[in-house]
Amino acid sequence: MNFAETIISKKMEEADPTLDTLGSDRKLLQVAYQDFTNYLKFNRNFADEETNNFDLAQKIEQLYREDPVELESFLTAWTGIWLKKWKERVKLLIGKQNQDELSKVSKTLANAESHWRKLDCKEEMIGIVASTLIKNAEICGTEILAEYLLKMELGKKIDQDVNSKEQVLAILNNALRKAREMAQSVGPLISVKIDKNYFCLLNN
Repeated sequence: MNFAETIISKKMEEADPTLDTLGSDRKLLQVAYQDFTNYLKFNRNFADEETNNFDLAQKIEQLYREDPVELESFLTAWTGIWLKKWKERVKLLIGKQNQDELSKVSKTLANAESHWRKLDCKEEMIGIVASTLIKNAEICGTEILAEYLLKMELGKKIDQDVNSKEQVLAILNNALRKAREMAQSVGPLISVKIDKNYFCLLNN
């Protein structure tokens, strides 16, 4: 783990002592860290085209050295809000719940996959949609939701040249509109399938 992940892990376990961010809840930490880096990119203009998560981690460490109290306070507040959003926005699926609904979504996403791999500017598009989610106070699962929205739009245009400027703009504009609508909605937005191994880890 880098410095930023270590601090976020600590803050998450302080906010909810039942979490094991180094064990069974490792994925939760990974999502939170990705969301935090997206939040910094949006709010602090940390990133440019060449900035990656490792560079951001170094900048966070530098901030900590400059003013540890301020960063600790900020991360305590941010982590608390993020965990609250996680509980609101994530639905845990056990067994074969909602299979019909999920199969329709899975089919659209599968249709989009080959075009998604060929899409030239997908990272930039994910960043734009993630920023729109954050701007509308949706700070949890920003990367996951942004990619999902773009792929759902892409799945509707599988017979077209998705790298043409017109199609890229159409996909992006529709995804941005859906992102704003999504941020205004109430209830879960992300489904996470839990397998038996998770419960084995918890029991141990």
